[in-house]
Amino acid sequence: MWSDIVKTSMSSGIFFTYLNMLKTAWIYISTATLFDIVKLRKGPVIAALYPIGFLIVQLAIALGVAYGVSRLLVAIRPMLSWVALVIIWPVLALFQKYDHKVFAYYLMQDYAHSAKLRGAYPPELKERLRQFKEKISVALTEEWDEILVVGHSSGAHLAVSVLAELSRDGQLKQATCPLGFLSLGQVVPMVAFLPDAKQLRQDLRDLSESDDLTWIDVTAPGDGCSFALCDPVADCGVARDAQKWPLVLSAAFTQTLSASKWKAVRWRFFRLHFQYLCAFDHAEAYDCFQITAGSKTLAARFKGRSPSKSRILTPTARYRALC
Repeated sequence: MWSDIVKTSMSSGIFFTYLNMLKTAWIYISTATLFDIVKLRKGPVIAALYPIGFLIVQLAIALGVAYGVSRLLVAIRPMLSWVALVIIWPVLALFQKYDHKVFAYYLMQDYAHSAKLRGAYPPELKERLRQFKEKISVALTEEWDEILVVGHSSGAHLAVSVLAELSRDGQLKQATCPLGFLSLGQVVPMVAFLPDAKQLRQDLRDLSESDDLTWIDVTAPGDGCSFALCDPVADCGVARDAQKWPLVLSAAFTQTLSASKWKAVRWRFFRLHFQYLCAFDHAEAYDCFQITAGSKTLAARFKGRSPSKSRILTPTARYRALC
């Protein structure tokens, strides 16, 4: 849906990656958003700090290598010691070449893209959301058993904005088929807690009060990259008495994965973040393939289901202004 937009950002070179690192860290720290997020869940904050830490370590190693070479050159020919500075860039380039192993550059540019306007959607992303809205609009007028929108990770809050706009336009109410929304491994607070995420907070409130869809939010405490069992509407401080959604459920990896599978993946944090889209050994309330390919609609499948007893409903965000 929006990979090409982010890919442009992620193709930035070494210098701009480090520059974006400083800008992004400043945005989260200067607005105190980082401290609010830590209060809610520490796991996603650690995941967010991971690329920063990795990039700093890479720079430290590059500087260390340059220093070692400079000391060697001083012993041979002092006038050439400055040549050691040239080594810094090739060392950093080598780390970047193998980033597919650690995802430091990838994650850093992802966070930077989401935070660069302090939570507001950039124009190019607004246009892409409009296009996606148009596709759903057409589908809503056709004969289907159900339209199911699935948003994973940062895709969850983008789907919220698209569906909230459709709801405000009255298109969901006039639909010829039911619409279900499945948000998986959401990281909504990473954007919604930022000061200028007014539109997203408005969208969260509006969608949470809609009678025209079913919204199921699935996370798992074992997924350290998501805001597990956090109600994104309540935690942003925009929930009202009229809130109906989302129904917050746990994928409970320790129970739904076999002991051997859990042992194999429990420390592979990014792999776990995608487990929602994979098969489970002991599927209970949530199973991706039963939901997306089964005969029941999302509403029918989860009718009468109670939310997780461990869900977090604490208003934590300090910025709650709406559009």
